[in-house]
Amino acid sequence: MNEKMENTRSLSAASSGTIALGGELTVHRLGFGAMRITGDGIWGPPKDPAAAIAVLRRAVELGVNFIDTADSYGPNVSEELIAEALAPYPKDLVIATKGGWNRPGPNQWTHDASPAHLRKAVEGSLKRLRLDRIDVYQLHVPDPVVPLDASVETLANMQSEGKIRLVGLSNVTVEHIERARKIVPIVSVQNRYNFADREWDHVVDYCERNEIAFIPWFPLGAGAVAGRLLERIAKAGSIGLVVEALPGYAAHPRDYVDCAS
Repeated sequence: MNEKMENTRSLSAASSGTIALGGELTVHRLGFGAMRITGDGIWGPPKDPAAAIAVLRRAVELGVNFIDTADSYGPNVSEELIAEALAPYPKDLVIATKGGWNRPGPNQWTHDASPAHLRKAVEGSLKRLRLDRIDVYQLHVPDPVVPLDASVETLANMQSEGKIRLVGLSNVTVEHIERARKIVPIVSVQNRYNFADREWDHVVDYCERNEIAFIPWFPLGAGAVAGRLLERIAKAGSIGLVVEALPGYAAHPRDYVDCAS
């Protein structure tokens, strides 16, 4: 076994440190985002389901104990694959999912964060993930035709019913977060963020000040400039852990270099 392979085997997501979500669930800061284990256009099953299942299992073997998904990934496919690969789940594995989007077709997304839809979405995710309670449930995006308070109140009610443990938000502004926090504690915020895209710096700062975990999506960016920079970093051996070259998220402000997007 050469030195490179030996170093890879010795790495673990545990080396990224930990964070406590809502002061309740402790996870490693290096997590795994499960959007792209689906088919092209985030639609339908992957071309090689066995490979997707192997990647999920390998991620957990490498110490990942935070997996982020959504009912719209597939739709439903990502959640189903996670359950097939990992259920019954390790005791320390935290699964976060999201609701509030509809998927009419490949690469197509439409809003629906109405109370009725969110209730149906939560129930569906519970069934697909084979869970009695979802660790972290996130509003995928505010709906422009549904009051934010109505969406968040629905999740707060389902938390009171024992179907959701912790509530998070995604694709939101500081104003959204502040309004939601008046209804229910918010433990995480997931927005687009990477070294080349700092539009949401002020949201990261807000989360850091208020001890809310920030989960960046698209954490390594894309395009020619990002690709060249990441190639230089990789060749220099500066990236500590890559989980089979599939997307991941870091559950902590300022900690967003993890897995390839």
